Amino acid sequence: MKKGGRIRKIRMKVMAECTHDCSSCGESCAERKPESLIEKPHEMSNVKKVIAVVSGKGGVGKSLVTALMAVTMQREGYTTGILDADITGPSVPKMFGITERAEGTDNGILPCKSKLGTDIMSINLLLPNETDPVVWRGPIIAGTVKQFWTEVIWADEDYLFVDMPPGTGDVPLTVFQSLPIDGIIIVASPQELVGMIVEKAVKMAEMMNIPIFGIVENMSYFECPNCKEKHYIYGDSHIDEIAATYGIKNVAKIPMNSKLAGACDKGMIELFEGDWLNEFAQELKKI
Repeated sequence: MKKGGRIRKIRMKVMAECTHDCSSCGESCAERKPESLIEKPHEMSNVKKVIAVVSGKGGVGKSLVTALMAVTMQREGYTTGILDADITGPSVPKMFGITERAEGTDNGILPCKSKLGTDIMSINLLLPNETDPVVWRGPIIAGTVKQFWTEVIWADEDYLFVDMPPGTGDVPLTVFQSLPIDGIIIVASPQELVGMIVEKAVKMAEMMNIPIFGIVENMSYFECPNCKEKHYIYGDSHIDEIAATYGIKNVAKIPMNSKLAGACDKGMIELFEGDWLNEFAQELKKI
């Protein structure tokens, strides 16, 4: 028998005696499923839902929306945490007024708790000084984000919100592939190019087969404190039309608000006043 015939005969015998254990098989067959890249959380973690807050560009208010969503869900009676995946531009600890450093134990890293109990892990909680720059290359940054999931003890989180860096590069891809994301919230601003920015985020979510819970338009308008009239500084909003184009049902609009900005600067975001994200909270409760 020729060599090629012997190889085919052996392969047929192996496939005939298939044990359905793909880990020890080199054959390509209909039953083989793609290997999952999802990383296991820390063995002491208990995270029920993971929500990523994303944008196609920087400076639109992802960290603000992440913080507001965590506080809003906490006000609904849920335990919340924030994984700050924006390694080179972390701002979440400052908004919550956290100045201490995260601590480690023999079991793992413990996130810091805000005044009202939100668990937070950010690179700023590990640096000697919060103003120290993080000058790292992409693979190291992506690896750090993984460690925030696998080595941090997220003890009891009904909702863990992930504050993503802007764009569709290494870290967003790492998060989408490594964490069990239940869905994303897209943050945008009112400028004309918002359609292109939202489309990038939508297409990436579709490629990764991740649901989109809604769009938040930050800096949407300014409301006069005297007459309560709304002024659209960047022109008329088109966010509803964009959402309809992509079949996104939930839309929230956050105004330019000096009190909200002051709460962020003073580390008092947990005391914010506003119902802009209440409908989003009701949607997340249905998951």
